[in-house]
Amino acid sequence: MNLQQRIDLLIRLGQYILNNDAEWLEAKERASRQNNWFTSSFVEQASENIATNYLNEEKLQSFTASYEVPGVSTSPVDVGLVMAGNIPLVGFHDLACIFLCGHQSMIKVSSKDEMLVKHLVEKMGEWNPEVYQAISFAAILKGCHAYIATGSNNSARYFEYYFSKYPHIIRRNKTSVAILTGSEPATALEALADDVHLYFGLGCRSVTKIFVPTNYDFVPLLSAFKKFGYFGDHHKYKNNYDYQLAIHLINHKYYMTNGSVLLSENPSFFSPISQLNYEYYTDRAFVENMVEMDVNIQCVMGIGHLPFGTSQSPALNDFADGVDTMKFLLSLPR
Repeated sequence: MNLQQRIDLLIRLGQYILNNDAEWLEAKERASRQNNWFTSSFVEQASENIATNYLNEEKLQSFTASYEVPGVSTSPVDVGLVMAGNIPLVGFHDLACIFLCGHQSMIKVSSKDEMLVKHLVEKMGEWNPEVYQAISFAAILKGCHAYIATGSNNSARYFEYYFSKYPHIIRRNKTSVAILTGSEPATALEALADDVHLYFGLGCRSVTKIFVPTNYDFVPLLSAFKKFGYFGDHHKYKNNYDYQLAIHLINHKYYMTNGSVLLSENPSFFSPISQLNYEYYTDRAFVENMVEMDVNIQCVMGIGHLPFGTSQSPALNDFADGVDTMKFLLSLPR
């Protein structure tokens, strides 16, 4: 396949996702049954974001042109791809980049998220059987020329060991934060609620900590977060909420809640499911410099940074960990 054929396939895939025909609806339902964290609304949100932000003709053409991707790949290489499973289709961006560059991907999917990506690859294979030469699945990745692996800090150590002799991108735990001024309107706080709650806060682009000025009024924030009050009906999330609440009560630790999310003063950027950490500041410039420099931060939300409500809608050129995947792939020795 040449570049235009690959782009055309991805465009068709985007249209397939948005058309919501019976096969795709069934695949999404199976994925929700397999993983209770993949609610139907979150599977829908993730797939629509991919179709709109990644698989749009104009965006694909502009993206590949900006990297001067060759029209014909004369010597593709095998790229091993270890996908995470924290949110639906989280590894699709890497797959799309490898495919656009004309390389061949060998994918190890997460057991938590295998239905959706396998179904989409099968659909592309139905439209053009050459896809099966470009994309394959394996339980163990061996014999590849390069590797891209996403996982926890613990699994990253194993990836570094096994893939150290090959060109690689190894991704670790990341999270996102927001810096508030205290003058945000209700619409901005409702948008921030999406940054915090979408995918139950399990993604690296999920806001798990906020910085607020001294004497900040949390009442409007907790009120805005009530749009996700239905989380209390989700048994896995509710179990986490009850557990974190019990810890705060046993330790006599101050907290705030609207019944579905706990706000806890905590210096850590990372917070457990159902909890949002906060920290007061007096010097905003100091906080901004700190979060911009910290290697654990994927996104910073707020004035002068990403707009509230956009953290979970990355564009094609929003690379995880700030590592340019396309540049890496195009630089591989052929």
